[in-house]
Amino acid sequence: MSIYFDNAATTRIDSEVFDHITPYLIDNFGNPSSAHQHGRAAKQAIEQSRETIAGLTNANPSEIIFTSGGTEADNTALLSGIRLQNIKHVITTPYEHHAVLNTLKALQAAGEIELSYINIDKAGNIDHDHLEHLLQSKGRALVSVMHANNEIGNINNIELISEQCCRHNAIFHTDTVQTMGHYKHDLKKLGAHFIAASAHKFHGPKGIGFLYCRDGIGLEKLIHGGSQERRLRAGTENIPGIVGLAKALEIAYSHIDEHAAYIQSIKNTMIHKLTDLIPDVQFNGNSANADKSLYTVLSVAFPLNFANGNLIGYLDDNNISVSGGSACSAGSASHVLQAIGVDPSKQTIRFSFSKFNTVAEVEHTVSLLAALRNTQAA
Repeated sequence: MSIYFDNAATTRIDSEVFDHITPYLIDNFGNPSSAHQHGRAAKQAIEQSRETIAGLTNANPSEIIFTSGGTEADNTALLSGIRLQNIKHVITTPYEHHAVLNTLKALQAAGEIELSYINIDKAGNIDHDHLEHLLQSKGRALVSVMHANNEIGNINNIELISEQCCRHNAIFHTDTVQTMGHYKHDLKKLGAHFIAASAHKFHGPKGIGFLYCRDGIGLEKLIHGGSQERRLRAGTENIPGIVGLAKALEIAYSHIDEHAAYIQSIKNTMIHKLTDLIPDVQFNGNSANADKSLYTVLSVAFPLNFANGNLIGYLDDNNISVSGGSACSAGSASHVLQAIGVDPSKQTIRFSFSKFNTVAEVEHTVSLLAALRNTQAA
């Protein structure tokens, strides 16, 4: 049995998405910048996909810009919001994705911005009173807070943050890479200025994502060249990726409640079985709280002596793929776990689930871990 529990890193492409993409690799392969029929067909595919995404998220098609993924979308949003809106103070959390944190730290090092971090508690909950104080302290700000954390699964109240930003005329950017395709987003109602999303997190292809940029805010180009994406993002468009992104989001939205309930049941099974069979496990952040965390992510702290401190390798040897945190942080200490003060005498495993996982996979995995614990305790 080969088990994949690393869906927060990437997901298996949906077979329906794959079938939808194939014609754009073989038959409908035109360059959308070309004036002939092959080019026009490709251009039409882009605009139909844009309209699909806008319709699903309650945005205007003009507000959807295709990117290479979440990292490019985050970078474009932050640089645009800061430079075009003349922002000097940026407020974020200490557990943002590196696509956000490293961009902001680079701007801070260059002297472009002053950077403030919102206080969080040991579970990773944001202190909204502190955010209010920061918004009042140093003039107009840009706030960047992810919708949900990719390592511990905490869901942040971006509706409340958006309201706080609105009261103080602040620019609000949120990374929804872990929630797009898993939760419904009403972008007009939310009122954020920038949203970042990536297709491969919800069973679409890799190398494609989108940036929502509210009409009237404006974008600064990261990539210079041709006139693609209304002169906002140069480079020949990834047509198979774009149509695959739209199709994956369409499929996700059409089954969103069904999949959420199913995946939450798998996560609940793992929580209960781990608690019953390995009493000394702990759950990081809010990941074991169904009301406050992603139904796709469970962050578990095991004793350091489990598998001689190499539990990820042990599980991999037994054909179970997991991670210790973000795939982007492999081989380095997790800044997320450090930010919430996770006990360094524990080793963390992130299990992340999808519609393709089963209860039988959970039972097999927990049985293996329980047997390992009993062997080491003997």
